[in-house]
Amino acid sequence: MLSLAALEQLVQRGAVDTVIVAFADMQGRLVGKRMAAGLFVEEVAAHGAECCSYLLAVDVEMNTVSGYAMSGWETGYGDMVMTPDLSTLRLTPWLHATALVIADLGWADGGEVAVAPRAILRRQLERLGARGLIADVATELEFIVFEESYRQAWAGGYRGLTPASDYNIDYAMLASARMEPLLRDIRLGMEGAGLRFEAVKGECNRGQQEIGFRYDEAMVTCDNHAIYKNGAKEIADRHGKSLTFMAKYDAAEGNSCHIHLSLRDKDGAAVFDDGARPHGMSATFGSFLAGLLATVRELTLFYAPNINSYKRFADGSFAPTAVAWGLDNRTCALRVVGHGRNKRVECRIPGGDVNPYLAVAALIAGGLYGIERGLEPPAPHAGNAYHATDLERLPATLADAAAVFGASALAREAFGDDVVAHYLNNARVELAAFNAAVTDWERMRGFERL
Repeated sequence: MLSLAALEQLVQRGAVDTVIVAFADMQGRLVGKRMAAGLFVEEVAAHGAECCSYLLAVDVEMNTVSGYAMSGWETGYGDMVMTPDLSTLRLTPWLHATALVIADLGWADGGEVAVAPRAILRRQLERLGARGLIADVATELEFIVFEESYRQAWAGGYRGLTPASDYNIDYAMLASARMEPLLRDIRLGMEGAGLRFEAVKGECNRGQQEIGFRYDEAMVTCDNHAIYKNGAKEIADRHGKSLTFMAKYDAAEGNSCHIHLSLRDKDGAAVFDDGARPHGMSATFGSFLAGLLATVRELTLFYAPNINSYKRFADGSFAPTAVAWGLDNRTCALRVVGHGRNKRVECRIPGGDVNPYLAVAALIAGGLYGIERGLEPPAPHAGNAYHATDLERLPATLADAAAVFGASALAREAFGDDVVAHYLNNARVELAAFNAAVTDWERMRGFERL
């Protein structure tokens, strides 16, 4: 991590010539500008840089689409201001002579861009802060590595790709070693960018891996998540390989992004652990967990934001389908693990395609719903939640999730009507595009036989 003074010294020595000013868009992707380092030090660090407001009003393909109140042809697609958060300034060792900083988004009159993912999370953290609470978070991103480069994969329509292993390599040392040159560069690159590496392990699908980083304050973790996801792809590209964070690439195991969350007070004391209560859970933790259970269906859109996200939810797949919590029970949507300062809830709903800012904001909003109402959780589910007949189920499609999100009084109370309308429109755009597409599956089944 860099101070502005340290960056200025590096610029003067010629060690840094470029500063990336970026933010996470609706899809959680880093977008922004590469700035001349000298100009950044002299002007941009203090005053920001402009970017088009359409960056929060497009689809995945960067097509301009209708329905967004904050930006469109009717308003002329004006500028937003990217104001660097200098606490996020860091080197990016995998990019030559380059530093990076995460920016907050505002309007020319100084107002906040309320629908920006970072702003949505900040408002929920402020609500926690008003209660003297701080959220610590870790995200567990899985990905699948392929031998082909991104350009080769694109040219082939992403068909016939060669996974970097030939069989299930969950926790395997031998087959994972084949990917170690790439994995090591990712780990060391991220450490050089201020992330704290913990471990890497193989996963079930062919070529699948998970690199874990230590927990941190919620906003820091979400910033790091976005930087890591972007950087891992850039490093893979330099190796002539590609990797995907798609929630469900094929019929085998999908890519998850389990999110771990705990609370502490402003003195650093753990809030979730209390040996005097059942399961060692404090009253605050019990209410927080009960709030999650009460709201998880309504807020699934923020945990699973894409059409492909819902292909991952399948019984017996280690991806949840039931609204339940359990003690170290991986069949439940919410898993309670750890003790003392490490007592935490693991939300197992998000896939690798999640926008971390939105998912963590939803977790906090749901937990606060329970705390504010003094809710009590039911007994933990002790068996196989996939087969339980008395449990509610998560929404099964993006359309289902959008419907319950749009009807949610909690979502409007916690995030605001403008945010709800913005992300509902994003879901509608994706659904319309998907429903208009003709897929390979349809051609295979219908070309000759129907």
